[in-house]
Amino acid sequence: MASEPIFRGHEESLPTGAPGYTPKPHKPLARPLRYLLQEQRLLFALVGMALTSAVLLTAPSSSNGGGAVAAATGAASAGSGSLARRQYGGSANAALGAAVGEQERRAARLPLGVRRRGLRVVVTGGAGFVGSHLVDRLLERGDSVMVVDNFFTGRKENLAHQAGHPALEVIRHDVVEPILLEVDRIYHLACPASPVHYKHNPVKTIKTNVMGTLNMLGLAKRVGARFLLTSTSEVYGDPLQHPQVETYWGNVNPIGVRSCYDEGKRTAETLTMDYHRAANLEVRIARIFNTFGPRMCIDDGRVVSNFVAQALRKDPLTVYGDGKQTRSFQYVSDLVDGLMKLMEGEHVGPFNLGNPGEFTMLELAKVVQETIDRGARIEFRPNTADDPHKRKPDITRAKQLLGWEPKVPLREGLPLMVHDFRARIFGGIGVGVGDQQQQRNLN
Repeated sequence: MASEPIFRGHEESLPTGAPGYTPKPHKPLARPLRYLLQEQRLLFALVGMALTSAVLLTAPSSSNGGGAVAAATGAASAGSGSLARRQYGGSANAALGAAVGEQERRAARLPLGVRRRGLRVVVTGGAGFVGSHLVDRLLERGDSVMVVDNFFTGRKENLAHQAGHPALEVIRHDVVEPILLEVDRIYHLACPASPVHYKHNPVKTIKTNVMGTLNMLGLAKRVGARFLLTSTSEVYGDPLQHPQVETYWGNVNPIGVRSCYDEGKRTAETLTMDYHRAANLEVRIARIFNTFGPRMCIDDGRVVSNFVAQALRKDPLTVYGDGKQTRSFQYVSDLVDGLMKLMEGEHVGPFNLGNPGEFTMLELAKVVQETIDRGARIEFRPNTADDPHKRKPDITRAKQLLGWEPKVPLREGLPLMVHDFRARIFGGIGVGVGDQQQQRNLN
């Protein structure tokens, strides 16, 4: 039997009264309306809206707003402040930009008795020598701190005294790989900084300087964080200008054994400034000169740690070359002060952070002899490749724009370092809370 085609959807075309036509029944009310009218739902909805309106109209107004509103406004203004500056940055609109900024600041004020939350801060390399001291200061200020470190040169012992602190989180991670975090500030310190360590794996050193800095800059761009790069005085190479100012471009060997560090840091500065110009990222650059203090690696090849460890072990103090090379030495607490002032200031940099007091290697050896062992003998060895002959910072810009200058001279800071090294070499836990208090007293 042949099947017959079935035509659908053509019933409407049949005239009224035609054979096969059946009119559709009319629904009395649409389903949503029937739902509202059943069981007095419409009445209850109207009563609820009336009560809500009455509460809102009779609630007392407050000049500084409720806590939830203030908190939401503060979070919004953090992102919109920089937008207002960009939007009203021209001279013609300066007054309008200032008015918008003041309006945002007033809106972001919290009610009396409500504490403003601390900043969320990431410190890459935070288990290292400088990083761990920076972490101490940030926690003391009330910030929430995340330490990101792969523990190549960092040590868990440097943070042991902060174990259990509710505002500290330690993440084992290599910055060569990306990481996603929600933060307000990024202090990027991660990189081997001593010749022994950065020459150990030069390819990894330059990857840390380049890929690690790219990853941290990308994170700062994603979350709108302010980024601080800790660069180095090594960007000046073996300088032909003395003392070194920030405008000096340096004299660096691009293919030498130290180039993985020197050129790596120069590239990191380039990346940082390119993100600043192209993405309008808030950045800061510090060029750190020789720093000493507790928690330095004992056998890292840097001159102060070498001399102190050798004098304590009764070994000869090794001086490379003729000992007439000069360096300047700042105590670690002075450096941390400078980094924090730079981060919270309004200037990009770069800024030299160092102590302009200049010592030859022979003069430093004599200071170590006077502090530890007057009978320690000095042994001369051939100089290393690409070793700079002179190194002294000009810190005029830091004084004028940051209000920073070092306070702790070498002869006052060295005994604290000696105490820490003695405890670690001959047994003990190194610098504890009491020694931290002594460091603060030096300031």
